[in-house]
Amino acid sequence: PVGAVGILHAGLIPLLVFKLKTEPEEIQELILDTLSNCLRVEASEALATGAITILKEKLTHSSVAIRSKAAHVLLEIGTHPEGKSAICEEVIPVLVSLLEDTDPEVQASATGALMFATIKPQGRFSALGAKAIPPLLKLVAEETSKARLSAIKTLTMLAEVPEGRRTLLHHTDTFQQCLNDPREAVKRAAKIAISVIQWKP
Repeated sequence: PVGAVGILHAGLIPLLVFKLKTEPEEIQELILDTLSNCLRVEASEALATGAITILKEKLTHSSVAIRSKAAHVLLEIGTHPEGKSAICEEVIPVLVSLLEDTDPEVQASATGALMFATIKPQGRFSALGAKAIPPLLKLVAEETSKARLSAIKTLTMLAEVPEGRRTLLHHTDTFQQCLNDPREAVKRAAKIAISVIQWKP
């Protein structure tokens, strides 16, 4: 954490973001890891330098490591209020496409980033528009999926929108299966999801 604060204070974030365009892959991976740690602390400088646009390009990179790390940086950006808005506006459709990535790490980071983005109403509408529900349900159904918990939480937020709730009412059995998950957090999230989906005004 002290190193991350040092990098922020030294004003190195814009330079690191810019270097993502030009450095070879192995250096890009290091830059993405560094950004991930720094953006946990503070995201405004990265947002001001157009990091979202560059990270969005990296989400479709041929390297699994770069896709995964770029999604992870977006997850960190999404933990900040201004980051959520930026992700809602630009990245949600790409994140939804990564839910079906062949790599479980990429899926998990993309689902986490989507989870933070759908905290905002505009993120929910954007995710529904990008047809996020089917791939998210698939991740919930996979017992070994690293993305299972984030997928349940994301779907719970999509169930806050009437259109999302209508669709998910047909899939409560998927969440029922999660009540047998060995992880307490998954059981708890599934219980909440079912109550939100079945809620009647």
